[in-house]
Amino acid sequence: MKDGFVKAAALTPKVKVADVTYNKETICEMIDMAADKGAKIMVFPELSITGYTCGDLFAQELLLNSAKEALIEIAAHTEKVDGIVFVGLPLEYESKLYNVAAAVSGGDILGLVPKTYIPNYNEFYERRYFMPGFDKPVPVRLDDDFVVPFGTRLIFSCRQLPGLRISAEICEDLWAPMPPSIKAAMAGATVIANLSASDETTGKDIYRKDLVAGQSARLICGYIYASAGDGESTQDVVYSGHNLIAENGAVLAESRRFANENIYSEIDVQRLSEERRRMSTYLRTDESYMTVEFNLREEKTALTRFVDPAPFVPGKTEDRARRCEEIFMIQAMGLKKRLEHTCSKHAVVGISGGLDSTLALLVTAKAFDLLGLDRQGITAITMPGFGTTDRTYENAVSLIESIGASFMEVPISEAVRLHFRDVGQDESVHDVTYENCQARERTQILMDVANRLGGMVIGTGDMSELALGWATYNGDHMSMYGVNVSVPKTLVRHLVRYYADTCKDERLNKVLLDVLDTPVSPELLPPEDGQISQKTEDIVGPYELHDFFLYYVLRFGCTPGKIYRLACYAFEGTYDGGTIEKWLKTFYRRFFSQQFKRSCLPDGPKVGTVAISPRGDLRMPSDACVRIWLDELEHLHDGEMPGVTGTAAGEKNGTVEDDSAGADDSMADFDKVFDDFFKEFMI
Repeated sequence: MKDGFVKAAALTPKVKVADVTYNKETICEMIDMAADKGAKIMVFPELSITGYTCGDLFAQELLLNSAKEALIEIAAHTEKVDGIVFVGLPLEYESKLYNVAAAVSGGDILGLVPKTYIPNYNEFYERRYFMPGFDKPVPVRLDDDFVVPFGTRLIFSCRQLPGLRISAEICEDLWAPMPPSIKAAMAGATVIANLSASDETTGKDIYRKDLVAGQSARLICGYIYASAGDGESTQDVVYSGHNLIAENGAVLAESRRFANENIYSEIDVQRLSEERRRMSTYLRTDESYMTVEFNLREEKTALTRFVDPAPFVPGKTEDRARRCEEIFMIQAMGLKKRLEHTCSKHAVVGISGGLDSTLALLVTAKAFDLLGLDRQGITAITMPGFGTTDRTYENAVSLIESIGASFMEVPISEAVRLHFRDVGQDESVHDVTYENCQARERTQILMDVANRLGGMVIGTGDMSELALGWATYNGDHMSMYGVNVSVPKTLVRHLVRYYADTCKDERLNKVLLDVLDTPVSPELLPPEDGQISQKTEDIVGPYELHDFFLYYVLRFGCTPGKIYRLACYAFEGTYDGGTIEKWLKTFYRRFFSQQFKRSCLPDGPKVGTVAISPRGDLRMPSDACVRIWLDELEHLHDGEMPGVTGTAAGEKNGTVEDDSAGADDSMADFDKVFDDFFKEFMI
């Protein structure tokens, strides 16, 4: 349960209709099996103790008494099982019969939740046997040892993991216009267990899956759906055992149909709680639920769920193409509005031959097309300097010509040397001043050309660079509208590739593919043997890691330890723990120290769920302290880190890699290290 992960299981036993003894024994065996796999929440189908298809046998006293006795025995079986189990049975209360989900844990029966909506249409005739459930829990005596709360308004809360609060509903409850799970979630339930017996008809599985995923999204909850399968009577219908585990709209696990397949996955209740906390419209409106507590051992949950190493980039080709088209249009429409509002017929873009400026030019061209403007109104300027290579220069020129923009070249070396003399900078000293003088000279050129033409400067910097502060203050950091401001670097690459694949221009396709193949670099240091000497990812770290960190910091507010764990799991075989730890520390230091740059960003369109605009998503003080985040990272190796196999994370031959060359990383020297770091990247 460390980091909020709890393993859930949706289990479909092969029942024998009305054979309570057989079903009870099978359920107990499956509980043990699921517990051995680490499951803490185990959900069985509707009426699983008797079988759903007993028909008029539900009127038999012997069957009802046998089911109640079986429940008590199942509860006793859980005495040494670390988990909470939901099983279904028919239960008589005050001479009426109810379709019930029973929650058992640690040898106890915690509560009984009746089905609210009783279907009596098409193939369903449940009203022949069962009454609709009632809300307010009442005490029900099952035998001399068990007096149990009975009603729909029950929430089962884990003492050791306060965010784990489980409610139950049964089959048709989910399909009704107002499912009980809505009220339960509004009362604080973060996980819904659905005990179901949904028969199979053509196409129903697609709707069922969408329904479960949609409910988990709407309620921001985990949803465990366990359905009846092989073994139920096939007198009139067939049950496929279609089990699902979903979390906030994403299906984490799905069984094969017609196979009685048990499924497992981990629900992140911390993530659900954070998401609800963030949403001001997710109100807690109903306090009339009874809370029943249960215990689970505090231990690490082995992860089996998919953790995407590229959370900003859709995995499926068709989804990625659709997302790229959508984002490209958001960017272009944002710029279109700004050009219209300012009556601008001209745009100025600095083209380096790199990814970001390439995307900015493509977006600008699209905006001009939408406005019906001649692309010659786009002035694309190359500004070769000390670090420009032939490859990037030639790509920049070819790109501009292929797009049909106006080409302009302004070499900056002479002007920068003059500026060096003015400010007393030694040209042989390749420090931050040497680099930033070039970046500011380029921005000055762009701004002045825009003034002369009566146009606007289009910003090229992406969200990943801005998160890390990898921009020169009042240099490439500044523009009149930043079209890439909320596009992460990993997605920039896919947007450019998407354009290359769909442009139907052989020359443009060729240059875009070469841009994609070029190392990311600001090209502010002289080339070595004609090749790029300054590679961004060698300095600040791999963008795929930083985008992963950024996603989990801003989207879910995860702790550094949890992000480290997820990264080790997602990038296993690509980066070792030491490398991940090194760049995670770098991320936090840069993210905090560089907020002052983000506080004065130019306008730009939001395209996804994560953005860093100081006017919208990230209202962060520029002088916030990173100490507690780095302090947690200092204690990563106090114990075994979950999700990391083989050598302990960060260890190589018994040593832990330093965060940066020559830096003393101990928290005793925190202030000195941070001050030095801040001065280095202040501008």
